[in-house]
This record gives sequence, structure tokens and C-alpha cells, in this order.
Amino acid sequence: MPRGEPQPAFVLIRPQMGENVGAAARAMWNFGLDLMRVVAPRDGWPQERAVALAAGAGRLLDEAMVTATTAGAVADAQFVYATTARPRDLVKPVLTPEAAMRDAALRIARGERVAVLFGPERTGMGNDDIARAGAIVSVPVNPAFPSLNLGQCVLLMAYEWQRAAATMPQAQPAVADGASRAEVEALAAHYEDTLGEAGFFFPDHKAPAMKLNLRNLWSRLPLTAADVRMLHGLLRQMERRARRGPGPDGQG
Repeated sequence: MPRGEPQPAFVLIRPQMGENVGAAARAMWNFGLDLMRVVAPRDGWPQERAVALAAGAGRLLDEAMVTATTAGAVADAQFVYATTARPRDLVKPVLTPEAAMRDAALRIARGERVAVLFGPERTGMGNDDIARAGAIVSVPVNPAFPSLNLGQCVLLMAYEWQRAAATMPQAQPAVADGASRAEVEALAAHYEDTLGEAGFFFPDHKAPAMKLNLRNLWSRLPLTAADVRMLHGLLRQMERRARRGPGPDGQG
């Protein structure tokens, strides 16, 4: 599957070992995927050890998008999946790798852009990253030893993608213009800033959790670009009304 073919972007978040990045590249290319994105690699970029382990898949590393933040890596995506084996407090649909890649294939056939997140080897993904996803992908592994190596996890998801892509329906025009993650991020920031000025995030020690839950809510909503524009406009109108203050009759 050469670059340009519809496929999910695989996003490696803060990978800690070049060998694992190389193994991930090799696993992706084994199953025809070449859209790699790397977020803040611990040892910088490019990485000689990644190239050595990638073998014949070095082109993926040469062409990989490298970003400083997860938000930057998924800015163009309209739906994001987060792979994690650990239970989370964030409320999201939980899918198996097979179900997630079937869903991704259907979305891509409709013209959507999707991304799959993979966390750091030692710690896994934090809630700030998972909050950007619309669904969690959980592998049914041994609960006493749930950790998967980064390369193994990428290999598993790439394999399930190939299986799903083999039966993917013909590409169809998107029914609606789905909002990108960058558009949703901007909407979330607009509401967060306005609610902060209004004193919504109180008491202070609960503010981080409240903001995380709010961003998680935005990520779960199937928003179109038109929805985002409407919600921005709704909030701007409320802000203008608040600045004007109450009218002569005491009403806002």
C-alpha cells in the first residue's frame, strides 16, 4: 500500500527507545502501512538505532512526521483511537483491535481521516493524551501481565488493519464534513477559557480534573465542522451579552 492510499496514521507518543521505533516501522510496513507520526521522541530525531531495526522499512522513518505534541500529530484527524491496556477513569467506548480497525476502515471509506495512538514503552499513555481520542482500543491480554512492547502493539494493530482493509467498502463521499481534531481542540480551548473567566473551574484543586473531563466530552462527540462553527458562535454571542450587562429592565 504506497503512500497516498487511504490508511490510518500510527502515532508513537514519546517513544523511549530507537529500537522500538524501528520495530514499529518494520511492523507497519509488513502490513502495508507507511503513515507514521512520532511525538517528542526521548532521544531526539533521527535515531540511528531506529534505522538499524527498521531494516527495509527505513523510508517510513525518513518520511515520518515528527511533532512536539500529541495535539500536533492528530490535528488533521477526524477520529482518534488510543491503545491502552490499563483501566481508565475516562468514559469512552472500548473496542478490541479487530473492532477498532473495522470501524477505522468504514470511517476511511467515508472520507474521514483517522489516527491510532501508541503510548511510551515504560509508562503508557497519560489521560491528557487519551482524552483526545474518541475510543479506547484494549487488547484482551493476561491481566497479570498486560504490558505489550511498542513494536508488538503496532504489529497487532497493523495486522488487524490489513484484515479490515481487505473487505473495506469502496470509498464514498463523506456524508458530513467531520471536524478535525485541531478544530475540536480550538473549540475546547474557547470554552475552557470562557468558563475559566466565569469561575466555573472551582475549587482550584479540582480544576485540572474538570478540564480533563470537559475535553474528554468534546472528543466523544461526533462533531462536524459546521457544528464547531455553531458552538463557537453560540459562545461568542453569550460573551457579548455578558459584556453588555443587564438591560434597562434588568434582563440580560
